[in-house]
Amino acid sequence: MTDHKNAYHVDPTLQAGDPETTGHSWDGIKEFNNPLPRWWLWTFYACIVWGLAYTVAYPAWPLLKEATPGLLGFSTRANVVDDIAEFDAMNAGLRQELETVDLAAITPQATPDLYNYAIQGGAATFRTWCAQCHGSGAAGVQAAGYPNLLDDDWLWGGSIDDIHYTVTHGIRNETDPDARYSAMTAFEGMLSDEEIGQVVNHVLAISNQEHDAGLAAAGQEVFLNNCAACHGDQGLGDRFMGAPNLTDAIWLYGGSAEKIEETVRYARFGVMPNWNERLSEAEIRSVALYVHSLGGGE
Repeated sequence: MTDHKNAYHVDPTLQAGDPETTGHSWDGIKEFNNPLPRWWLWTFYACIVWGLAYTVAYPAWPLLKEATPGLLGFSTRANVVDDIAEFDAMNAGLRQELETVDLAAITPQATPDLYNYAIQGGAATFRTWCAQCHGSGAAGVQAAGYPNLLDDDWLWGGSIDDIHYTVTHGIRNETDPDARYSAMTAFEGMLSDEEIGQVVNHVLAISNQEHDAGLAAAGQEVFLNNCAACHGDQGLGDRFMGAPNLTDAIWLYGGSAEKIEETVRYARFGVMPNWNERLSEAEIRSVALYVHSLGGGE
């Protein structure tokens, strides 16, 4: 007599010696119910215990304002502060020398260690505070009016001392009374459209660009009456007044007819912050040396 109960549970796909299955089937595929190796299970359990112990000993769980501090009081930020303090102590002599020595005397030949310290620190300071406007390579952004620091066209001078002063006090800001300052008149409403067209063509002519000769000739008188006081009769500018040279190919806001007309009509008023409230004297000096080392200025 057939044992129907046992026959019902016998799986015809199993072979002799096969372990039991999990009882599930996916498209006819069945899974053996093999237990994990003991060594694997104990390793897994050990990892859980280690993970729990780690979250108790070290900062781990985020709270509203900070993470749990951990029983050991470990802090990566404190380690960074300690490292900075250690290197500051190591370089204290160089930093003190940098703050007092004449900037022009800091050269790779005369003071190699101090020069290397200043250039490396200046590069880091530039990338942190200056690259947002002047670009990572210091080539500036013409469309936004941020000057190229790699050429030789420097308003207010490009010597190392001039650069140091500009970085220290900034340009046209309202926070430092010693900031570099110049202001161009907006001629919209002061000159007619015809006169603006004439003076724009005159500027195009003296900068050796394509222009209307008739308008440029008429624009010379407009220029002498309204622009020469700052830019000079020949348009060569006055760098110490912050008036740019209009005869070269270097333009802070673009030198096309459209850009020049926009400048004449509405003027420009770029602002640079004074860094003496955010950077130390050593950092200002180092970034001035770094910028000067890029090849621009004098």
